Amino acid sequence: MNPSLDPFLLVPFYEHPADRPEDWAALLAAAPSLYGVVLNPASGAGRVPDPAFAGVAGRLRAAGVRVLGYADTDYGRRPHPEVVADLVRHRDWYGADGAFLDQVPTAPDALPHYRRLAVSARAAGAHTLVLNHGAHPAPGYEALADLLVTFEGPWDAYRNLDLPVADHYCHLVYAAPPDARPATPVHCAVPGTGAHPWGTLPHTLEPVL
Repeated sequence: MNPSLDPFLLVPFYEHPADRPEDWAALLAAAPSLYGVVLNPASGAGRVPDPAFAGVAGRLRAAGVRVLGYADTDYGRRPHPEVVADLVRHRDWYGADGAFLDQVPTAPDALPHYRRLAVSARAAGAHTLVLNHGAHPAPGYEALADLLVTFEGPWDAYRNLDLPVADHYCHLVYAAPPDARPATPVHCAVPGTGAHPWGTLPHTLEPVL
């Protein structure tokens, strides 16, 4: 995939627009290079709508960027109705047109649960569905989603791995140097480290202050 022609960045950016307006402006300016942005107001949609997130979500959609509502599935332990309620709130409050299901297991025994979630996510308006396994999953998951995150972790671990690559796989890498580029067509590499690496933008999108 040629980044100059096709959107290639899936950006999980977990910062409030009021606190980091310059970073959200940089995301909007980079719209042609974005596969999508993961919207995560409060480890999910939150309990009440947040006007600041609604504003940036609207501007992203107007720029042609997928807005993916974040929902934690706790490796299959979170009840189905709770996950679906999160996705419905993302749709109703922020106009999300996709879903990013986090903490998805890799083992095949959870497939029936995620098959139901996938059906419900589509019914809730998710035109794009991303499953974040963080590692390579059992083959059955490939039929459920548009994109599978098959690696999430630090650059030092990633650069020594020989992982399968496909158009529907995505690698999310943190603690990455400026020249890092993951192998999958859709990807994200950020400099952030520690417990909250996704509070940083990819090096190429960092605003000039």
